[in-house]
This record gives sequence, C-alpha cells and structure tokens, in this order.
Amino acid sequence: MHNDHKQRHNERMARKKAVVDEGIARATEERGVLIVNTGNGKGKSSAAFGVAARALGHGKRVGIVQFIKGRGTTGEEAFFTRFPEVEYHVTGDGFTWETQNREQDEATARRGWEIALAMLQDETVNLVILDELNIVLKYHYLPLEELLEALQQRPTMQHVIITGRGAPEGLIAAADTVTEMRLEKHAFKAGIKAQAGIEY
Repeated sequence: MHNDHKQRHNERMARKKAVVDEGIARATEERGVLIVNTGNGKGKSSAAFGVAARALGHGKRVGIVQFIKGRGTTGEEAFFTRFPEVEYHVTGDGFTWETQNREQDEATARRGWEIALAMLQDETVNLVILDELNIVLKYHYLPLEELLEALQQRPTMQHVIITGRGAPEGLIAAADTVTEMRLEKHAFKAGIKAQAGIEY
C-alpha cells in the first residue's frame, strides 16, 4: 500500500511538472508588471516592501512614495533610506480620519502624485511602490484616469506596485497581478497595541 501511495504521488507530481513547464514555455513576453495589493487584511505594504528588498538584491533602483501615512518614523523608512539606490518619500498628513480636511488631503495627495509621476517617467527607476495610493483613489483625491494614463506611458521595463484597501475596478482591470488580502484575525481587535517592527 505504501508503494502504491508513493507511485500515485510521483504520477501527480509528474503531471504537475508538465503543466508548470508548459506555462513557463508559454511565458515569453518581457515587460514591467503592474501589481495591486488590496483588501482588508494586513500585509499589503509589507508584501510590497518585500519585493523592494528583492529588487535591491538584484541591483535595481527603487522609488517609494507613501501616500496617506504621516511623518511618524516607520521601520521600512528607517531601513530603506539607508540604500542610495532607494528614493523614499513620505507624503501623507496621516490617515483621513485624523486630518478631517478634504481640501488639505487633496493638496497633499497631489504633491505626492507629482513625485510619483516623476518616478513613473524615469527609466532608471526599475521598481516604483505607491503605498496606500488606493485610498487616495477611493476618496477621489486623484482621478483614476490620470493614474492609468501615467501607468500606460511608463518605461517598458518598469515594475509598479500599488497598495491600499478598496482598489478601484479600473485599476484592477489594468493590473497584471492582483492580490486581495483577507482579514481572518488581527491582534489589535484583541486589544494588543501596535508593535514596532510588526505594524510599523
């Protein structure tokens, strides 16, 4: 019975390998990809920063613009600003429920967008991370059409990651890879304070 189980497993793996190999053989296009991390679960920004670390490991240049999040020092900012290959901007005034000033939020989003737009036009920047931009789009601080046009006109090999809850349908349709983080459980809901190195 044990040998039979082993043989079935080997046959399944051989079939799986054939499918994977066929997919690899078909994937011949080479260009920058647009990735969207959205959903209510934790880890959208963390996943993007993981890709930034990977890109740096390959000697790539990385541009990061953080929308919405305010000036409080985060672990990712403290870490990534050590690298000369990283251009890092925190452009937010804090979360929208903190500012409670739509005009200010729109002006702040526009300033951040101007920085992001320069990165999206720079072929020497290999990876652009637009952190929490989905929130900016959700509240209509920036027209989606303006973003989509800039993404379409960016350098051919430039990769872009956009994070934040509530990604609009138009952005999801334009993206190459979309991941929706789903919340099962969060320590904060149980009264556990946000921890340095875990939450920020």
